[in-house]
Amino acid sequence: MKKFFSFVPVLILGLAMYSTMGPDTEGGLSVGDKAPDFKLANIFGEQVSLSDFPEAKGFIVTFTCNHCPYAVMYEDRLIELHNKYAPMGYPVIAINPNDPEVVPEDSYANMKIRAEEKVFPFQYLFDRGQKVYPAYGATRTPHVFLLDANLIVRYIGAIDDNAREPEAVEVRYVENAINAMENGEAIDPDFTKAVGCSIKTK
Repeated sequence: MKKFFSFVPVLILGLAMYSTMGPDTEGGLSVGDKAPDFKLANIFGEQVSLSDFPEAKGFIVTFTCNHCPYAVMYEDRLIELHNKYAPMGYPVIAINPNDPEVVPEDSYANMKIRAEEKVFPFQYLFDRGQKVYPAYGATRTPHVFLLDANLIVRYIGAIDDNAREPEAVEVRYVENAINAMENGEAIDPDFTKAVGCSIKTK
């Protein structure tokens, strides 16, 4: 008798493969380091830098993309983070680090389409030439680097503790880190493992 895999185990297996494929980037930033600024094109063709936000109290710099299942799972949560914290001075700055020659779904043209479909309220930037993500040390999509107003890295890692089930999230790492910054408290934890797809490069 033939055996058939159900959709759910196949999906989980696929996500596991996505999360482990490819080498990690060595080096990059650690908590306490000063992050480099950058100048990258957004979906409107405008060049955007962190220095364009002089009133910001910090930045939720997130390396993400169009095609990765984990990145897709977190799109709505990124929108929620921006809508909640941008008015407090902590905007989401999303950066697509993938090489579109390796993953065509992550092309600049498809970034525009996806941003329009999801009505992204935040800046969605293209790391053309893949120069920014290695400087930060991003290895996954999504991968968050929470910066303060002086571009000092205060937290690195995952958005929360449950990619697949937003309703089952128990620890909201990024939110807790921002709240600690606002209250002048130590961030704990200030580093977690980013779970997602490897960044695609030649």
